[in-house]
Amino acid sequence: MANNCSFNDPLYIHPSDTPGMNLVSDPLIGVENYGIWSRAMLIALRAKNKIALIDGSCLRPPVGSQNLLQWERCNALVLSWIMNTVSKEIFGGIIYASDASSVWTNLKEQFDKINGSRIFSLHRDIGRLTQGNSTIPTYYCKLKQLWDEYSALVILPSCECDAARRYLEHDQQQRLLQFLMGLNDSYMNVRSQILLMNPLPTVGQAFSLLSQEESHRALSSVEAPIAAFYTNKTKAGSSTKDRVNLFCDNCSCNGHTKENCYKLVGYPPWHNLYRAPNKGLNKKVYRDNGKQGRISGDANFVEESIAAQSKISAGAPHIFTPDQYAEILKLLGNHNIQNGCDQCFSPREFG
Repeated sequence: MANNCSFNDPLYIHPSDTPGMNLVSDPLIGVENYGIWSRAMLIALRAKNKIALIDGSCLRPPVGSQNLLQWERCNALVLSWIMNTVSKEIFGGIIYASDASSVWTNLKEQFDKINGSRIFSLHRDIGRLTQGNSTIPTYYCKLKQLWDEYSALVILPSCECDAARRYLEHDQQQRLLQFLMGLNDSYMNVRSQILLMNPLPTVGQAFSLLSQEESHRALSSVEAPIAAFYTNKTKAGSSTKDRVNLFCDNCSCNGHTKENCYKLVGYPPWHNLYRAPNKGLNKKVYRDNGKQGRISGDANFVEESIAAQSKISAGAPHIFTPDQYAEILKLLGNHNIQNGCDQCFSPREFG
């Protein structure tokens, strides 16, 4: 019998249409989710071309009609789909029904409770919703969900007259303002630019502009540290280059000037040639303008250090001489050490 019906006939049964199909993922439990459930069922039944069996447009054929059997098959199929998408409590009240249209009408009368409280709650949620820590797409999706639920509860005019068109334009303008009011203050400039457009863009166009701005800011925040790194690196390189070009007239070495020469101003505590006061040595540094080494206290310190090293290494097969120590320091140091500059040999400068 199914093959006698055309594909667009509500009584046509596709081979994939089976009684065990579950058209809606969330079952009907009562007033709290009837709006979402009924909308999802209408979409699924419209895809199956079975809306006519629940809205009363496809009535039961009279006894003796050749389409009676086919209608009963389609009616039983829609009934099974409805039963598969309701809770156990509701299922017990419709199991003995024989007409899918009457079951649909009864469910609507029982659970379709559109009242002013829910509409008031939606208006309040829409007015209070702000972006906060959410991204632009997340904020827009939350707001759109509230708009869609409101549209399902309040039927807007759908005719082609001028009054209906103006009402729909006003509704779109209100949604645009609601969307812009909930944005963070960081988007104040973009919001002002959108409001200056003539004519005003739609909510979708405003969302697209703000999403692009958010993506651009995210990209800029990633590029800024990288640019700062290369800028600091360039500055550091320039500073090192400038320091190398300096020349000291006191010790005839590069890397510093006479005003900062340690042989004149003294060695800092972190320098390897600094002498602590409790060592019993002379605290002053020999200020001889680079002609000779240090005063006798420092000379004694060098001699004592070499002697102590010789004692520690006594009996060892190999002992470094002072000249060998100096050569090792030259190999480990930089060009300034090789030129005899002890000012540049410091862990802070070349560590």
